[in-house]
Parts: sequence; structure tokens; C-alpha cells
Amino acid sequence: MSQAISAASQGTDRRSRRTRLALRDALADEIQAAGDLSRVTVTAVTERAGVTRRTFYSHYKDIPDLVSCIEDDTIAEVRPLVAKLSEVHLSELSDAINHQEPCPGSVEILTYFKDRGSYLVPLMGDGGDPAFSQRLRSMIHEVVADRALDGIDLRALGAFFDYYLTFAISAEVGVLLRWMESGMKESVHDMARIMTALMFVRPGDLYDNPIDLDIESFALSVAFPEEDQQ
Repeated sequence: MSQAISAASQGTDRRSRRTRLALRDALADEIQAAGDLSRVTVTAVTERAGVTRRTFYSHYKDIPDLVSCIEDDTIAEVRPLVAKLSEVHLSELSDAINHQEPCPGSVEILTYFKDRGSYLVPLMGDGGDPAFSQRLRSMIHEVVADRALDGIDLRALGAFFDYYLTFAISAEVGVLLRWMESGMKESVHDMARIMTALMFVRPGDLYDNPIDLDIESFALSVAFPEEDQQ
């Protein structure tokens, strides 16, 4: 009897998962068709997914709830990939750069987004949810912040470090979005190499006029402006 109940439960779970995946994909298709998430309706999504409105409401309250669940799942799945990337030591990163290879862990993250591009591109693009990329940035900041402090000169903490971290994360997420929206033409490996290298490119490097900056002194002058003025 218990085996029969278990089998029935597994069958229900599989059907439920198939329905959720169908609604997820239908949402993405509707965003592309309508041009904007705000124009997407439950009726349009259910018709495209081939399910009834009643079925939709047995899973989600409304379109924003569907969007939120997709984003929650994505954030939860990307978090451990970001955590693994944050554990890379500077020596490992230096070795990768010297061999023109991507930072360890970056290929896995880009593979995740490429494999799910069919629904993440519409949702993260101009017609999707503008808050999604910000949620992604916030999660990454939360995950890497403590790790980024490992070995740092404590005198450089404060505004400079916080803005540096925000700048770096925003830049990487921005490049990720650009790659996705442009059709992910570059291979995952090549894109991972590009994103790794971009973090070390100074504006002048592209014009054969490198700009040298004494980071330590600059960071300290921002951290202790009163002392700098004396």
C-alpha cells in the first residue's frame, strides 16, 4: 500500500514539475512576443503552455509570483557556483591569467546561464524584470564580500573597498547580460576568458597609454581624508 502511495506521489511530483517548466517556458515566450513583462497575462501564458487557468492558480498566485519563483530558483542555484568562484586564491587566478585561461569556476557559471538562456534571456533582458539583475548583484555581493576581505590591508577598508566590490560585480553582471542579449555568440570558454581578462584591463591599455595608479595610497587617502589634508 505504501509503495503504491509513494509511486502515485512521485507521479504527481513529475506532472507538477512538467507543468511548472511549461509555464516557465511559456512566460519567456510571451515576454518576447509581447515585448514587455508588464503586458504578459495569465491567459496568454496558460494558452501557450497548454494548461488551464485553474492549473496555473494551483501553482502560482499571479504572473509576478511565477516570475518571483523562477528568480528565486535561479538565485539559489547560482549561489553555490558563485561561492566556489569566490574561493579561488589569487595565486590560482594569476596562474590562469598567465596561461590566458579563465578564472577557475567562471566556466561553470557561464554554462549555467547558457543552458538556461531560453528563459533567462527574456526574463533578464530589456523587456523582462529589471529587478532581476539587481537581485543577482546583491546575492553575489553577499556571497563574495567576506571572502574578498581575506588578506586585504585593513587600512583600505571602507568606502573605497565597498565601491570597488560594487563596481567589479556590476561590471561582471553587465558583461554577462550583454553576452546573453547578443545571442551568446562566443563560446562559454572564450567568454569566461574575456570576462577574466576584462577585470585587469585599464582604459589606457587599449590605447597603448597605460595609466598607473598607486592603489594603496589612493585607497588610504579616501579612507582617511582628514589626515591627507594635514
